[in-house]
Amino acid sequence: MGRSIRHRLHDQPARYGFAGLLGMAAFLASRLLFFGQETENPQSQQGKSGPSSIKIDVDLVLVNATVTDPNNRFVTGLEKDHFQLFEDKVEQKIVQFSNEDIATSIGLLFDVSSSMGDKIARAKDAAIAFLKTSNPDDEFFLLTFADRPSIDEEFTNDVSDIQNRLAYKGAKGSTTLYDAVYLGLEKMKQGHNPKKAILLITDGEDTRSRYSLVNVRNAVKESGVQIYAIGIVNSHYSDFAQGRSGRAVLEEMTEITGGKAYFPNSVYELEDICTKIAIELKNQYVLGYTSTNPAKDGRWRKIKVKLNAPKGLPSLSVRSKTGYFAPTG
Repeated sequence: MGRSIRHRLHDQPARYGFAGLLGMAAFLASRLLFFGQETENPQSQQGKSGPSSIKIDVDLVLVNATVTDPNNRFVTGLEKDHFQLFEDKVEQKIVQFSNEDIATSIGLLFDVSSSMGDKIARAKDAAIAFLKTSNPDDEFFLLTFADRPSIDEEFTNDVSDIQNRLAYKGAKGSTTLYDAVYLGLEKMKQGHNPKKAILLITDGEDTRSRYSLVNVRNAVKESGVQIYAIGIVNSHYSDFAQGRSGRAVLEEMTEITGGKAYFPNSVYELEDICTKIAIELKNQYVLGYTSTNPAKDGRWRKIKVKLNAPKGLPSLSVRSKTGYFAPTG
């Protein structure tokens, strides 16, 4: 206990206790834990799995919140009182709170267009690694897209069903990215779990979708689905290279939902990124509130989550969705 935090982090880079952070301070008994994304063993989280503890009513607004430290490690063990939640700058009462690994409905959107030819094997391995890191109560569907999007596997709890479907997919055709996201969000409405997420893996900007970016942006805002995207950067001229419009599209879609976009320069980074995303989904807080605004006007309402973390901690960051559409009529 007397060792410095630097030594504790060197010895245990994946996870360290609140006690190690504050020494003999008053928060010794706190349950705060930091998770290092790069080395966390997914099996260590199995004890948190089980049926969802979130109860849903029609007026409840759910907000997934990811908390990280300055080294981008996930922070768990915070309590409800450490959070403040605002809708259109008006503070809301948090009536439901969970920091458990609750069951999630997950859509895997996988690009099989011709440009994925030399990347598809590594991308498949990474996607399966993501699914295998899941909660046993999670459910998944598989959507692949090239000239058009297709639901290749309906919702299932068996990772091998997705793996078998994905194994025989070759790379050919154009990239209907917007259509894929739109169809994926529609499919997600059939999910059985209140927490929902999409993992999108692609290497190119949209080339021939029926739906426009405006259509997709509105669908993303309406969905309540958290989106994570991996845009593989092939070269300086890639659709996802710094400053390119394709990159901006993925960043916007994910930011709206509280997810995140990654842009690896090599397919060899894909598996680590997929594992990071899976671990993030397992270590989020779920905040629920009933809006103090009774209007059924269908308008966009901005959400802001703030932290009141215990004193003595380093600066923490929180990421969540940016808003939602109010109900109508």
